[in-house]
Amino acid sequence: MVSEDEVKQQICEIGKRIYTNGFVAANDGNISVRISDNEILCTPTGISKGYMTPDMICKVNLNGEVISANGKYKPSSEVRMHIRVYNNRGDVKSVVHAHPPYATSYAIAGKPLVKPIMPEAVISLGSVPIAEYGTPSTDEIPDAIEKYLQDYDALLLENHGALTYGSDLINAYYKMESLEFYAKLTFISTMIGGPHELSDKQVQQLYEIRKKMGIQGRHPGIPRE
Repeated sequence: MVSEDEVKQQICEIGKRIYTNGFVAANDGNISVRISDNEILCTPTGISKGYMTPDMICKVNLNGEVISANGKYKPSSEVRMHIRVYNNRGDVKSVVHAHPPYATSYAIAGKPLVKPIMPEAVISLGSVPIAEYGTPSTDEIPDAIEKYLQDYDALLLENHGALTYGSDLINAYYKMESLEFYAKLTFISTMIGGPHELSDKQVQQLYEIRKKMGIQGRHPGIPRE
């Protein structure tokens, strides 16, 4: 079993990846990991994801109440968005919120990522909708994302950024990488004449491959059993 200290270290490592990859600027973004039925570890507010240390990571319960925090560090102001995911998805153990440039540009333009243009994106993400705009650090964003949570593992947040979640921290983070790559390829292929989309038959074959691979999480192309 992974210790709490190890989870804190992992959060810092993923924070550095997010920052180094340009998925966030300055103090943007937030990460959380569920460590028990009623406890999550989350990144602190006002701290760059690229410069976090384990002692900065905060612990809160699923009501958003602080269980422990070191000195001046306070939980991310958007932790209630993470909590909404956990309360709706018992299978989710980690949530990542970032502002990857290509994906966020689609969110700003009001364009969901729905074109099946490459097998990996179809298998891992399917289509990615846009949750309606909400004021950060309020219940508006949690309310906006809730209707999508049961069928998607990746969302664009209108005029804001992106949200991914999964069975563990690496899984949630990889979805963010996949989402940004999908958005980047969509943009570039559009600039050079428009993407050639996979056929419905080809997409259905990819859904079957996903099932055989036993990939965890929800997928918009595959009905829930």
